[in-house]
Amino acid sequence: MDVRHLQLLRELADRGTVTAVAAATYRSPSAVSQQLHTAERAFGAPLVEPDGRSLRLTAAGRLLATGAVEVAVTMARLQRELDDLHGEPVGEVSIAALPSAAELLVPPLLVRCAGTGISVTLADEDVAEADFAARAADYDLVIGHSLAEVPAGADRLVAVTVAAEPLDVAVPAGHRLAGRSRVTAADLAGENWIGVPIGYPFDTVRIAIENRSGAQLDVVQRIRDNRVVEALVAAGVGCALLPRFTTRPRTDLVTIPLVDVRSVRSIVALGRPDRMERAAVRAVLEHLRLIGAGLS
Repeated sequence: MDVRHLQLLRELADRGTVTAVAAATYRSPSAVSQQLHTAERAFGAPLVEPDGRSLRLTAAGRLLATGAVEVAVTMARLQRELDDLHGEPVGEVSIAALPSAAELLVPPLLVRCAGTGISVTLADEDVAEADFAARAADYDLVIGHSLAEVPAGADRLVAVTVAAEPLDVAVPAGHRLAGRSRVTAADLAGENWIGVPIGYPFDTVRIAIENRSGAQLDVVQRIRDNRVVEALVAAGVGCALLPRFTTRPRTDLVTIPLVDVRSVRSIVALGRPDRMERAAVRAVLEHLRLIGAGLS
């Protein structure tokens, strides 16, 4: 049984298409298809079948793809135990992170890793919640957020919550609610609202506010970048949700806790099970948890 064949089937299961596997592994689609045929001959069973203009794994292919994960985890665990015999963890850990989560967690992470054998490379990714899990095929850790405990699509990954951050209602400094110590969903009825694109976690809070109050918010803009949202709120365009720890203090904007709708985002680190076994990854994950635990 060739481990490379198992890895190929796993990549197809995770990435979905031959073209995506080819791009990720720096091969041509025809080369990947040829390797799939070679794997079928080696295993003595059809592993893929037509699915429209694409291919999908057969039952045998899915079985082997699942087994490939178990093999990879076992090998990674053995490598970690071997590395442990040599002392402190070393190596590069690649991270893709939501920008606001990266701003909160990565600078102190780099300080903690300075002078150790661990180096961290960062990519900032601002995508819909359902798309964070797919990034785990290309990075050791993906830091996303969710209003649930585990982001959508992460069922085949290890998910670790590293921080919990309240989302506050942001209003212009001269707004009728600006002097409140807290607000309710009913207080926001009829307000212009600066939301996020549909499918992004904060939008579920907007829906919960509407359900709680029985009145719709007037969504006048949908913006991903929190700095742009801050500027729009300060200019009086509308109210919004902003994360408590990474919203910069400014005189023209006020943030207020929302008390009758759950508005806390979980900042979650996702990773493939085998990558989570790496000593360097586990060390970085522990640093992130300690940083998250210290937030207030």
